[in-house]
Amino acid sequence: MSENLDALDARLLLLLTDSPRLGVLECARRLGVARGTVQARLDRLSERGILGGFPPELDLAAMGYGLTAFAVIEIAQGRRAEVAEALAAIDEVCEVHATTGQGDLFVRMVARGNDDLQRVIDEVVEVPDVLRTSTSIALSTPVPPRVRPLLERTARG
Repeated sequence: MSENLDALDARLLLLLTDSPRLGVLECARRLGVARGTVQARLDRLSERGILGGFPPELDLAAMGYGLTAFAVIEIAQGRRAEVAEALAAIDEVCEVHATTGQGDLFVRMVARGNDDLQRVIDEVVEVPDVLRTSTSIALSTPVPPRVRPLLERTARG
């Protein structure tokens, strides 16, 4: 059973969201709590699967992948695990979500341009048990992936 975050957990996660390279001692100083408290909270958040690590925030466009696309994929019934594994082997596939509704999987992928996206789509449709795809190109990202509002609400109590 998962517990909800409390205000201190949320404040700690906000601090690490803003400054992921802060050490435990500096987090404790900024939060006004003991170093052991911060370490215990981090350990508990990790054990609960809430805190999975501290990856750097990367700008895929600056890395040459300026095109983001989303595909709704219909697959053969009962083949989700196999198809997801094959999609994970395509480097440009960033996320795969099993969904309800029109398709079975929702895939976020990146490409260097339109021709490169066609190559990626060709790889996707060659995956065994992929029956149909519908791809849309993202024109902009007015709301990027975020958790800050949820943490701020929890931090306020």
